[in-house]
Amino acid sequence: MSEHRRKPPQPQGGGRASARRAAQQRPGRGAPAGRDVPTASHSGPYAQQPAQGSRADARRAAQRGPSGRGRGAAGSARGAGRPDKRLINYPRSDRDGWKRFVPSWKLVSGTALGFFAVIIAGAGIGIAMVSTPDPNKAAKAQNNVFYWADGTQMVATGGSMNRQIVPISSIPRSMRDAVIAAENESFETDKGVDPMGIARAVWNMGTGGSTQGGSTITQQYVKNTYLDSDQTLKRKVTELFIAIRLGVGEEKDTVLAGYLNTAYYGRDAYGIQAAARAYFGKDSQDLNPSECAFLAAVLKGPNLYNPDGGIGAAATPALNEDRARKRWAWVLDREVEVGRMEAAERAKYKDFPARVESEQARGMTGQIGYLVDTAKAYVMKTKGITAEQMALGGYRIKTTFEKPKVDAMSKAVEDIRAGLIDEKERPETDTFVQFGAASVDVKTGALVALYGGPGWDQKYFSNNANTSGVPVGSTWKPYVLAAAMEYGTQNSNGKGISVDSKYQANDLTVINNREGKPLRDASGNPFRQKNESPTAFGYVTLNEAMEKSINVPFAQLVFDVGHEKVRNVAKSTGILEESINPNTDASFALGTSTPSAIRMADSYATFAASGMHREPYSVIAVEKNGEKLSGFEAPKDQRAMDNAVADNVTKVLENVVENGTGKKAKKLGRPAAGKTGTTDENKSAWFVGYTPELSTSVVLFRTDPNSAEKKLISMKGVGDIPSLHGGDIPAEIWTEYMGEALKGKPVAEFPEAEDIGVTADSAGAPSPTPAAPVTPSPSPSSIPPSTPPPSPTPSKGGGRPCKPWELYCDPDTTRGGTNEGTTTGTNSGVIGGPSGSPSPSPSGRPGRPGGLTGGTTGTTVPD
Repeated sequence: MSEHRRKPPQPQGGGRASARRAAQQRPGRGAPAGRDVPTASHSGPYAQQPAQGSRADARRAAQRGPSGRGRGAAGSARGAGRPDKRLINYPRSDRDGWKRFVPSWKLVSGTALGFFAVIIAGAGIGIAMVSTPDPNKAAKAQNNVFYWADGTQMVATGGSMNRQIVPISSIPRSMRDAVIAAENESFETDKGVDPMGIARAVWNMGTGGSTQGGSTITQQYVKNTYLDSDQTLKRKVTELFIAIRLGVGEEKDTVLAGYLNTAYYGRDAYGIQAAARAYFGKDSQDLNPSECAFLAAVLKGPNLYNPDGGIGAAATPALNEDRARKRWAWVLDREVEVGRMEAAERAKYKDFPARVESEQARGMTGQIGYLVDTAKAYVMKTKGITAEQMALGGYRIKTTFEKPKVDAMSKAVEDIRAGLIDEKERPETDTFVQFGAASVDVKTGALVALYGGPGWDQKYFSNNANTSGVPVGSTWKPYVLAAAMEYGTQNSNGKGISVDSKYQANDLTVINNREGKPLRDASGNPFRQKNESPTAFGYVTLNEAMEKSINVPFAQLVFDVGHEKVRNVAKSTGILEESINPNTDASFALGTSTPSAIRMADSYATFAASGMHREPYSVIAVEKNGEKLSGFEAPKDQRAMDNAVADNVTKVLENVVENGTGKKAKKLGRPAAGKTGTTDENKSAWFVGYTPELSTSVVLFRTDPNSAEKKLISMKGVGDIPSLHGGDIPAEIWTEYMGEALKGKPVAEFPEAEDIGVTADSAGAPSPTPAAPVTPSPSPSSIPPSTPPPSPTPSKGGGRPCKPWELYCDPDTTRGGTNEGTTTGTNSGVIGGPSGSPSPSPSGRPGRPGGLTGGTTGTTVPD
């Protein structure tokens, strides 16, 4: 055979199998992707065959175009042609561009299944690890023990109620129906949790709707077993697991009995048996459907639904009873709606169920209930403790209250009440007369005494020392004067003014706004401010206007200073903003604001302390389980106003006691300053005064404690007095208390007040005529003609002879001849906390101009 027809020699170890393996091998580094690399010359008759799959690669390369030869094309071809060995193919290697990041259905379904598997496994482990709650734990409430300032025990309260755990058979069916209808309609069919309820609560909160819970009765029962109520994720998850466990494996009657035996119902009662005894004086099995509906209503939140009242301005007895009545009626209607009561049965219950006197009230006679209530509110506010947590007890609370002073204040009020009030003889005038008082240590801000009312044991639960809705009358005028001294007026060129500045004081004087234009009354006519007396005073100094409590000068002064400046001064001394009248009318200066007696005593203490304010506080120390809690140090003091301004206000208020409407307090026999206040139609009467040691406020008002509106009633004729003013009974109570509280204490003097400010008379005041030089006279009786001769008594009018019970009666004291007044208002005060010694600042700081414009009308009454 010729040579050219012979086969070429096969590669070593080759053969066709070798050729195939070579073809399947990946192209060399230098070869273009998608092209075959021959192993022999093309001219040979036996050239290597293309590798399998090369035609498909060629087609893909052709589709990519010339750019396929580029680097990116090579990489793509490598990825597409190579199987991915990753456990999770993401980003996906078999897709290009953004499609690589789109997960496959296998990945999605696998992830979801894995997630649910982990959740189920975790829940199973969690449920297996948690224990079933013990309802007896909730019965282990302890006493709260309160101590006087000297460390002796005042009272132990809480933890004394019957907390017997009763079986479901001792809980009437009507109680079970009421709670299920009101709180968890699906209780008998759910599995311990309600996902839809939770989702609904989250949605409502997220969309700005009403805040509501998503808890079932089972979850609430579990929560009740965690007495610390810590708001932690661990506790909440544990609660959820226990609820699921109970919902799956526990009888519904067992869970419901557990809930009703551990829930808090108010009146320090934990559990249905304790609640039945606390509110109705009977065992739980004897409750009727109306009483059951009431207890189901209270479960909504005892602090806001217990008709006795709770903690906070929104939890007054009146507001609580209104809420409880509405909730009680709703629960009964709801039972009918969900098929748990017949409509005919519902129709039987039209009257709100009567309740027995609380055992808690019987244990707190006299002022103890008000003292405990005040201290509890301070502790709860300071530490963020709920009413339920406080009711569980275990707290040891040392208060600032001094028993001798509390007893002295109570005696002063009761002595006056016994001699003044005769409800049988004068039922139309002497019923519903209320007394309130508070006393603050000037140097620390500690609340040392208060009088809240007749006592919880007398079924009077409102704390009159924390009065709500009682305007302060002319006791507000010192803030107007202080603002004028501190900031000046629009007539003083930016300088604080002197108390020697003169203002028109005649009755029915037209009041101008800051633009000098007359205010308008409701009829559009110029508004004329009324005094109590028609006396033509002419122009008087601000000192004389305060002494006689004349309305007109202060009604004009508040516009010359600016209402906002007066608000700033009042707030700096401790008056709460929510109790300050927001209006900018003339009567704002005359006391339409409604601070509490506690706040007024604390505020005036700022004047006594030369402008240093100390927040009032009622608790010195708190211990829980033997551990001292932080946050009960005396609050820090703050500079409220220049010391010279405060001392000058004190000097003016000393003159009120010495020569003016507060003259009865002069019987104290030591330096004292104060101001009287009376409101429209004699609906309230105040005296707020101080010595260098104590600041005390006393208030009288009339209101029916059982009425829904709690409207103020005129005190005209009370105690057979035609018109009762702040300089009468309130000043007498103040003087008797302060005399006893300060007995044996050395007499202290107020700081000397230096002359400050400029004389800036109101518009229209006559210019002083220069006086001719006067030869000095040895006679001490010469008095400058511009200074009114001091008078020991205000203008006469309405006097009456002294009665035997009037301890400090002065037959020359004017009744009805003073000149102050206000309109009524709303709001209340609360207590806060401070201490420290005043750090005098340089005096003589110039005032600053400022204020608001506008105004409406005002009315007047006497002190």
